[in-house]
Amino acid sequence: MLLSSLVASLVTLSVAVAALPQSQPFREVLRKRQDTTNNALEVDLGYGVYQGSRNTSTGLNTWRGIRFAAPPTGSLRWQRPQAPSVNRTSTVSADTYGPQCPQIGFSGMPNVQSGAATPQTSEDCLFLNIQSPANATGLPVLVWIHGGGYGAGNGRQDFTDMLTTVGNNFVVVSIQYRLGPFGFLASDEVVRKGIANAGLLDQFFALQWVQTYVDQFGGDPSAVTISGESAGGGSVMLQDMAYGGSLGDSLFRSTIAASPYLPKQYAYNDWIPTQNYYAFAGRAGCSIAAYGNASSTIFDCLVSQDMETLQNASSEVTRTATFGTWAFLPVTDGVFIQDEPSSQLLEKRVNGRNALIGNNANEGPLFTPQDITSEDNFLTWLRNNLPEFTDSDIAKVLRYYPVSNTVDASSTDKFATNGVSGPSALDQSSLATGQQQRANNLYAELTFVCPSYWMAEAYTGSERASYKYQFSPLPATHGADLQAYFGPLGSVPYLSTDFQRAFMNIWGNFVTQGNPKISASTASGLSLSNTTINSTAATQWPAFSVAEPYQLNLNQTGGELAVGSLEVGSPVNTTYFTGPGLVNNFTLVDAYTWEAGRGMRCDFWRSVADIIPA
Repeated sequence: MLLSSLVASLVTLSVAVAALPQSQPFREVLRKRQDTTNNALEVDLGYGVYQGSRNTSTGLNTWRGIRFAAPPTGSLRWQRPQAPSVNRTSTVSADTYGPQCPQIGFSGMPNVQSGAATPQTSEDCLFLNIQSPANATGLPVLVWIHGGGYGAGNGRQDFTDMLTTVGNNFVVVSIQYRLGPFGFLASDEVVRKGIANAGLLDQFFALQWVQTYVDQFGGDPSAVTISGESAGGGSVMLQDMAYGGSLGDSLFRSTIAASPYLPKQYAYNDWIPTQNYYAFAGRAGCSIAAYGNASSTIFDCLVSQDMETLQNASSEVTRTATFGTWAFLPVTDGVFIQDEPSSQLLEKRVNGRNALIGNNANEGPLFTPQDITSEDNFLTWLRNNLPEFTDSDIAKVLRYYPVSNTVDASSTDKFATNGVSGPSALDQSSLATGQQQRANNLYAELTFVCPSYWMAEAYTGSERASYKYQFSPLPATHGADLQAYFGPLGSVPYLSTDFQRAFMNIWGNFVTQGNPKISASTASGLSLSNTTINSTAATQWPAFSVAEPYQLNLNQTGGELAVGSLEVGSPVNTTYFTGPGLVNNFTLVDAYTWEAGRGMRCDFWRSVADIIPA
């Protein structure tokens, strides 16, 4: 009995050790490095030499299109990323972005592209970009992981405005990763012959690259913050959870997740990802391999297909998915991602030390059909989105999401709630009311908002600290925060430059100090010299805890009322405020009681997460 237990323990240990990532994947290519030159913009990575450029007006050095992994094509399709092959025949001019990965839209919205290859799109897309202050040495590092539903986006985000606004005091690395079926195809056969979550492993590999090389660009590998918005924020969450949260701060010290996207996270061999695999194979002309005496498997057939065939097949599969979703998403693979976020985050099994987590006030409309005008409409939509729920489960949802206004949303006044008293986001916003808002808010909380709460909770205690915020300037839809911290300054009619500067400094201070508090002058508004604004909330921003769930509500007051239209699947009229009269309005609120008990509703979703799954 003791012997059998010992054997079982040894087997478990050997599997766990085998599952750990390669600690130094660039060891061999590093040996090719030669003595450095006096040219600060020329960087020798061992496998290649890259020449950057300097902008004297901004004080920033830039390198674009640096390869961090071998092309994931041919036999490397759906395999772990590998170190680049050595090519030192000439110095590469790093002044052009690398091609983006193949793109795909989501169900209910147009495709991102037609499917045909273009000069800017290629499977050979594992490139990163760096912006670094001139003469930088040992500066903190911000790694940016782009969003796009794990099916779209690229690493071309420009951080110039943020860097120059906060004083050019950190280095930025923006990365790309495989998308759609190229990065997130899953099934039993995929895992047996390749890997699931290839896109997440690309991100992880890029973080290992940062540890190896960022010092050559003026960065400190021990002071890395990973960041992202939407699927980028979800990616940050999953990197926090990587390998069961057993990596400590070996790859990064801190985390910034804006609107972290948590779609349904199935196991790699569950029915949904498996059916998507077979549907994808069928549309790619590979289903025949599953029958008879086929000479190759479905997987082998897919490896042999060209990019355009696979991209078109992906488009067809995605069109059959539920409105507002993608067909190819991260899965629980048992190795890299070992558990569902709702469970692992509750246990605080995460990598890194500190976290800055946020969500927007109106995350849901982009992903929710805007024709829900009755409770019957709402119930139909709800059952389509939660098909695993029984009638009893649905009844619980209705109790947690009551609605007082059941009239047609188009005939009811739309206005923003204050989050503390009066009407709440349950059935009222500047974009919708009644049943439509009920759906918008439910989707937002389940998919973006509650994951942000769970992440904030995960980084409490044990010498950790997390800080929680909500981005609330109207219209505050999903993605509306991007221009707030990326700029350019003055480019957004509904955001004052004072608000943008404050938000940029929140990010900058967190990257450089591990704490997002900002000065009173920055919080009040540098352009106004206004000493009457209460800046205490932003200057004394307390860390989040379960007992005291502080949230900084980032909003504005003043300005002139304007009416506009947003394209959220269909045009939706909304109001917002604009003009020189906009003034920062930052307040500390209780995240748990916010919007009529949002924390309670997030607890409910966690209690049923195994059914969803999330």
